Amino acid sequence: MARGDKSSYTDKQKRQAEHIEESYENRGTPKKEAEGRAWATVNKETGGGKKSGSGRGKTMDTSPSKKGGRKGGKAAAKSRKSPIRRKKSSAAKSASSGRKTSTRKKK
Repeated sequence: MARGDKSSYTDKQKRQAEHIEESYENRGTPKKEAEGRAWATVNKETGGGKKSGSGRGKTMDTSPSKKGGRKGGKAAAKSRKSPIRRKKSSAAKSASSGRKTSTRKKK
């Protein structure tokens, strides 16, 4: 099979690659790069193009798709909480310290 020839791929694999490519493009990846990544993902998941013959099927490895979903794009990054922890304000500190002392049992 020559490079770029998709004839040995099943219809399902072609659909998968198309959906993955659209997803990458929605995140701002250039079209050619998105297509390459999509086919790389399909190859990783399904083991490449399917050959005919009994007993040749393999289970799908869905880890690449999960990784892509976790990584997300710019929109996903904006919606996540900032990894930098903010310091408590003085009012918050005094309120929490007041709660600590009032909940102790008195002897």
